[in-house]
Amino acid sequence: MKRYLFSISTTAILVFQSVAGFAQFDQLKKSVNKANTTLSKTAEAAKATKPATTATPKTTPANNDLPAETGQHYYVRPDGRGKDATKEAPAKDIAAIALQLKAGDVVHIAAGVYTSKADQSSDVLSVPISIIGGYSPDFSQRDPWGQYKTVFSGTNDISKGLTTERIGILTDKGYKDWTGTIVIDGIIVDNGARNYYADAATEEFIRRKASPEKGMNPTPNTPGIKIRTGSGTKVVVKNCVITNTAPTQGALDVQVGKDGSALIENNLIVNNTGEGIMCKSNHHGATGHPSYTLKNNTILFSWKHDAIASFGGNSIMFDNSLTLVAENNVFGFSDFGGVNNVKQCKTVTLKNNLFVGHKKYDYQEFGTGLKLDELEDYANYVTRESGNNYSQEIKLDIQKTWAEKYFGRKEISRAEVDAAAKVSNSGANQLRSMFGLPLQAGTVGKDAEIWLHRMQLEDAVKLGLRPYGNGSGCTKP
Repeated sequence: MKRYLFSISTTAILVFQSVAGFAQFDQLKKSVNKANTTLSKTAEAAKATKPATTATPKTTPANNDLPAETGQHYYVRPDGRGKDATKEAPAKDIAAIALQLKAGDVVHIAAGVYTSKADQSSDVLSVPISIIGGYSPDFSQRDPWGQYKTVFSGTNDISKGLTTERIGILTDKGYKDWTGTIVIDGIIVDNGARNYYADAATEEFIRRKASPEKGMNPTPNTPGIKIRTGSGTKVVVKNCVITNTAPTQGALDVQVGKDGSALIENNLIVNNTGEGIMCKSNHHGATGHPSYTLKNNTILFSWKHDAIASFGGNSIMFDNSLTLVAENNVFGFSDFGGVNNVKQCKTVTLKNNLFVGHKKYDYQEFGTGLKLDELEDYANYVTRESGNNYSQEIKLDIQKTWAEKYFGRKEISRAEVDAAAKVSNSGANQLRSMFGLPLQAGTVGKDAEIWLHRMQLEDAVKLGLRPYGNGSGCTKP
């Protein structure tokens, strides 16, 4: 059986070590209560451990990684104005130029925080374009996770904010046979400001229902980034960060059509409900299934949809009408598991992925959860090309207070909630009783105290600056 050793230092480094066998989340949870006794011993060791990747800022020339079939180029900066959207006269927001964008256009976005038109907090486009972020103000350099962060955020104000996906490129209707490439590169989506927290001061528990009397939207149950295409379109999502989103399905939700493909590479997806990455097929014929390649992504802390939900809480999940290769990824600390293949995709290749800290399983088929060491024997749909998947020690640079809340949160069951439901003596229930019908329960008295508590963006980004284990996961672009 696998056990995890866990400690917290004064510099907030968590150490998780796999000794043997399957990941045991409960062992980590219990260890939090003992963490304070190790502070003096781990502090000196932590001071001696400084990730080399954070020593000097990394910038790159701004002319790299553009789509091959580029159209018009537009430029956006927070202090921009008008619709020219040139380097010399950038637009203020992508929403300002949305109506003039055409298929194949590229939007370059400088560092800053963007909340869309009138703080609507959502940009959904029906044109196949590319969005490249992380630029310096003059667009000469890029450092997407460092000094030039391009952050898509918003507000929860019910009079302003929308609850649709933060970034959406949905082209399957108007461009159903477009054979170009959609690229999203260097964008950070942080939904912390869009969420409705039970207590705005502590930001410990998200609310799924709106509060008109308080002027609050429900916490959006939509992806941070959503892409849906028609036939032949290629999709590339790389160097992006998605955090604090609360979708029903994927924090990153991609659906490509017949003969289409998606490359999802070097992304950090941390502290979200639902699935970290959801891969879907927009074509279900006998041939022409889309292909997905997931490389060097780090996916951590994927929560169930809510405290009593039986869905969500996986690092990745995917449809059956596609092929999927997942290589060199980190799948860590999900409420359910690492790879969910309950839809029984028959062409899944898993190579050199690090699995760590999942509560229920590492891989699932037919509703049956498998441990990592059972994968080779019992997985029916993992190809022979798969191999070298593993679990071993990782160190997470994460805040002690956030970790204590995460591992110390109270787990409740559906049975507990049902038992806490109170049957009201309403007129409707009196009528139901006369006819022998089940009575309807009223309010529920049990709930979790911690659910998707907010992670600060700077803390989230630290988790993706270097690979883990045997070179798995993302690195600073």
